[in-house]
Amino acid sequence: MLKALVEYLGGFLDIPGAGMFGYLSFRSAGAIILALILGMIFGGKVIKWLKKKQIGEDIRELGLEGQTEKKGTPTMGGIIILGSVLIPVLLLCDLQNIYVKLMIISTIWLGILGFADDYIKVFRKHKEGLQGKFKVIGQVGLGIIVGTIMCFSEQVVVVDKNNPENVATEVVISEDGTHDFQTVAIGERTTKTTIPFVKNNEFDYHWLIPSDSKAGDVATWVLYILVAIFIITAVSNSANLTDGVDGLATGVSAIIIVVLGVLAYLSGHSIYADYLNIMYIPGSGELTVFAAAMVGALIGFLWYNCHPAQVFMGDTGSLAIGGIIAVFALLIRKELLLPILCGIFVVESFSVILQVTYFKRTKKKYGEGRRIFLMTPIHHHYQKKGFPETKIVVRFWIIQILLAAFTLATLKIR
Repeated sequence: MLKALVEYLGGFLDIPGAGMFGYLSFRSAGAIILALILGMIFGGKVIKWLKKKQIGEDIRELGLEGQTEKKGTPTMGGIIILGSVLIPVLLLCDLQNIYVKLMIISTIWLGILGFADDYIKVFRKHKEGLQGKFKVIGQVGLGIIVGTIMCFSEQVVVVDKNNPENVATEVVISEDGTHDFQTVAIGERTTKTTIPFVKNNEFDYHWLIPSDSKAGDVATWVLYILVAIFIITAVSNSANLTDGVDGLATGVSAIIIVVLGVLAYLSGHSIYADYLNIMYIPGSGELTVFAAAMVGALIGFLWYNCHPAQVFMGDTGSLAIGGIIAVFALLIRKELLLPILCGIFVVESFSVILQVTYFKRTKKKYGEGRRIFLMTPIHHHYQKKGFPETKIVVRFWIIQILLAAFTLATLKIR
């Protein structure tokens, strides 16, 4: 909004410093600062309002140290995160950019889904919250929107300089009448994505469909939508499971978003993309501003969410954050990096899956269920073993930093 306003006014007014709004670095810095300030200043006001409305967490007795002290802590704090993200994005992003539009839609969509879940838990006093089928419907709906636009929008293109069909030569005529030839890259609509550790060979989902007809295009669209639904659902629910200890999901998510922001900047910059030999995605660099706003919002929320937490994000925050990460990765075509980058989320989810599966099988075999972990998700296992909550959180953050560094290293380890 501010970018468009400054560009419009710049047409007939000489505004000092107006040109800075044309730089991603300036707008990204502004976004992270503004989001951080909003989170810290208005976060306190939101917490007071939540306390006034008696919107507190109903803690189940799980035998964990410090658990009873958390009873009544305000929840639905995800409102702070989402508000702190959307305001800087609306002010500083190019709102005509298709990728920014998709991220705004995803943020609001999943925020409403998570809010409905929290509302039912807090106000309707139904501990289960929103029924699982409605969550699935919401995630499927977003997957259809993202998958369809990624497959058919003329604004969503990729430039692969390794493909001769994407390179053309044009004549450039200078002011003195001389002419020269230059090579230009042509964008194409595609369902290609980056394969980690592999050089000069992106994976195309269309390869899984043995047909180049219109029916094959439809089948590719359906396949891509299924992939989008799976990734959005998996990452969103995994982030939700990780949100069980003060500051854990917030800090881990901030580190993940930083990496996605770096990848978006590199993918949206033709020179850097060419140097790193990765797909150039025109327009995706604008997502750097969104990522900066998201990081600022998460750090601002962490001001109140660190141990002992003054507020919990609830499903309003965790479902939205996980979905934002998933959609962001899909837009910059780095979804196959998520198992590495989101390693903490993966371990948290698999600990639950393994525990439930093993318990059911041993109960069927021996008549009594047995457990692999003392408690799941796995951060509760370490709590049961007597580790202080802050030590668990910080160590998980350190592991996430290592995963983030390794993810960035895959750009060269190929």
